[in-house]
Amino acid sequence: MSTPTTSLDKSRDPAVVLAPVPLSRASLPRGAAPGTLAAFVLIGLALWQLLDAAPALAAIVGVVGYTATVYLWSRTVEGPRGAFDRFVTAIVSSAFLLALLPLVSVLGTVVGEGLERFDSEFFNNSMLGVVNEGGGASHALTGTLIITGIAALISVPIGMMTAIYLIEYGRGRLARAITFFVDVMTGIPSIVAGLFVYALFELFYGPGIRMGFMGSVALSVLMIPVVVRSTEEMLKLVPNELREASYALAVPKWRTILKVVLPTAIAGIATGVTLAIARVIGETAPLLITVGITRGDNFDPFEGRMATLSVYSYNQYATAPGFAREAFYDRAWAAALTLILIVMALNLVARLIARLFAPKIRN
Repeated sequence: MSTPTTSLDKSRDPAVVLAPVPLSRASLPRGAAPGTLAAFVLIGLALWQLLDAAPALAAIVGVVGYTATVYLWSRTVEGPRGAFDRFVTAIVSSAFLLALLPLVSVLGTVVGEGLERFDSEFFNNSMLGVVNEGGGASHALTGTLIITGIAALISVPIGMMTAIYLIEYGRGRLARAITFFVDVMTGIPSIVAGLFVYALFELFYGPGIRMGFMGSVALSVLMIPVVVRSTEEMLKLVPNELREASYALAVPKWRTILKVVLPTAIAGIATGVTLAIARVIGETAPLLITVGITRGDNFDPFEGRMATLSVYSYNQYATAPGFAREAFYDRAWAAALTLILIVMALNLVARLIARLFAPKIRN
């Protein structure tokens, strides 16, 4: 009686040749997805500029068209599994571009409008004696740097020491209470900080008080929780083995923090501090309440009103008369452009600090 031959026996028989299994599969060309994206970006721009469609409608048409085209093309060539992967990639890429559109729009508008008065006269003159055209914002730029610098001098030591206490020493109810209030301070509106500082200084100096130091205190109220949070996260990243090795050498705790923990986390701490300064340098509401505005230079933060770029820009827009509106608006846009450039410079400094002070790994 003959035994039936199974498929396994056939695969072992050298006379039987199995069909070759392909080691590669069909795929879209390398530049298919980027090319399709670029094509639909151009279609969206054409709808916006040539056919006068709404920007939101043009963006939606571009996103939907790009996603549908890539999905159908991939399903035809690569099959359902590859098509779904392309579909998810298209959605993520489209979401990134949509999130980028407001930023590009803001930058384009501010640069286009602010270059009208972005000249030497703007940075070398104040508004003292200027009625309509001309003038500049040298006094506002100086006031911004002075007030923000004092705010940083107040906030950085307090924020860093608070974070060190929470990570290295804090236990029990007091640490939990400090963490809770830091979280609450992180979310308070900026105008609340301005009203609080004004009410505090009014108790000592009387109603109507305005001076640069008040603005620094108001900005420090907004800046301290950011410094605390950023420093706290950086200190958590320091390995406990470094602390234990220092304690094993009989090094006191305060010296371990000063010589081991802080140098290890200094890159992240400096980056967080720089970003915190960038966060508060453009605040308007608290400075409008506590500092006010002036038309001339004032380098004394403890005497009288001072000008800042944010309040200067708002004041130029709010007080623009009908017969000289363009001159006022040009100064407002130039001040806004200067603020954006300062914030961008601070972000670049933060990246540079993180690169320079990062711990060096030796092979």
